[in-house]
Amino acid sequence: MKIIRYQDSSGTTAYAAQQPDGNAFKLEGDIFDAPRVSGMKADVHKLLAPLPRPVIFCIGLNYRRHAEETGAPIPSFPIVFLKNPAAVQDPGCPIELPTHLKSNEVDYECELAVVIGKQCKNVSRTRALENVLGYMCANDVSARDWQGKWGGSQWCRGKTFDTFAPIGPCLVTADEIPNPNTLWIRTVLNGETVQESNTSDMIFDVPTLIEFLSGSTTLLPGTIILTGTPSGIGAARKPPRFLRAGDTISIEIEKIGSLKNPVLDEK
Repeated sequence: MKIIRYQDSSGTTAYAAQQPDGNAFKLEGDIFDAPRVSGMKADVHKLLAPLPRPVIFCIGLNYRRHAEETGAPIPSFPIVFLKNPAAVQDPGCPIELPTHLKSNEVDYECELAVVIGKQCKNVSRTRALENVLGYMCANDVSARDWQGKWGGSQWCRGKTFDTFAPIGPCLVTADEIPNPNTLWIRTVLNGETVQESNTSDMIFDVPTLIEFLSGSTTLLPGTIILTGTPSGIGAARKPPRFLRAGDTISIEIEKIGSLKNPVLDEK
């Protein structure tokens, strides 16, 4: 099922199941507890991020070719950081380039987002996917200057500005993606493909990440795991290519869809 979260013409927020023909029907019940598709057509006025204000765990350097392009060694354990829940941005809404804490090096990162479906802790790798609700496209937008030079050796400052976590356009339930490590993934910037890979290139696959993150740690329903980005980031290009106001960027993942956002300067 492709689940969308939307706002109708009256301003009410709800969930719906998107159909292959583009129509959507309202969902009844909790999306974390076997929601039912109603016969009532959804009045989709605005598409929203599938989850509002989630906990966001992120994984760095998790694609082999990406590690190679940065000159970094292959990590022995997943590299973990977090994003502020308020960094989430809706599909179609702008990524804002910071102007108060100014950055001239805002970069894109296409990522597969994993959504935890039930509370879990100390999960084994073999049973990890039983705890997944579904998958989304995500853009781990990153201010490289704040990430590398001005962030006090921590990545979070450069990764967690407002609008730096677009997610969507829908949440595809896990039954439609039995193996999340066989999906093609790419970034398209102003019509040009700048990242293109397959999730099979991950160093730590999705079950391994869930096992690691749930170790001695409770993962709540709705927790998002951003699983890392493939090669082709703007910072690694020669010359570097960073986002500028007026750009349009799309994250595309097989079986999920396309997450598109314009780029503007922060107001």
